[in-house]
Amino acid sequence: ISIKLPFRTSSMANDFFPGIPLSFTPYLHQEIAFRRLSGNEPASTIVATGTGSGKTECFLYPVMDYCRRHRGEPGIKAIIIYPMNALATDQAKRIARLIHDNPNLKNQVKAGLYVGGQHGEHALSVMGRDHVITDRNTMRLSPPDILLTNYKMLDYLLIRPKDFPLWKENGPDTLKYLVVDEIHTFDGAQGTDLACLIRRLKSRLQSDKGQLCCVG
Repeated sequence: ISIKLPFRTSSMANDFFPGIPLSFTPYLHQEIAFRRLSGNEPASTIVATGTGSGKTECFLYPVMDYCRRHRGEPGIKAIIIYPMNALATDQAKRIARLIHDNPNLKNQVKAGLYVGGQHGEHALSVMGRDHVITDRNTMRLSPPDILLTNYKMLDYLLIRPKDFPLWKENGPDTLKYLVVDEIHTFDGAQGTDLACLIRRLKSRLQSDKGQLCCVG
């Protein structure tokens, strides 16, 4: 027997994030996540809740708010790691719509998708309502605020000389958020690989202790 109880709703106002009004009434767990992940010193957070309860929104709105507040500042401010390219591509469309439909984000916050299978004429150098930037040379020349990728590609991005320009604008305090979506799939050896990769990323960017907010 499976009993689905309703998620508790929040009483917070829809203007919690200045310039990014909430288009929905958040659940209580979303409010808790918003408060933990917002402000100048966000706290690393694990979001564990049921299907259809808005886990993506828990981290997406704080990330967008941070990028909006730091618009115009160069460098990658948030990295979102997905276990599968199909999931990354699907979520990229959702992020593109959120940015495109908000005048406080459109043309001010950029997101890029860097996964395998992006080739030539199919690569996009500008954002649209249904897509983020996918052209690799464009991202190397002008790194996006938000980078969507998978953990194997992120490994390549740290060691391939041709991808070094992607990190050229990142100082020790530029990258603020590291999100691992579907973190429960990273178990065993794959979890160990991911842990080592995160340590290498922090070392490569010389991130200050406590600077990086990690989200699962």
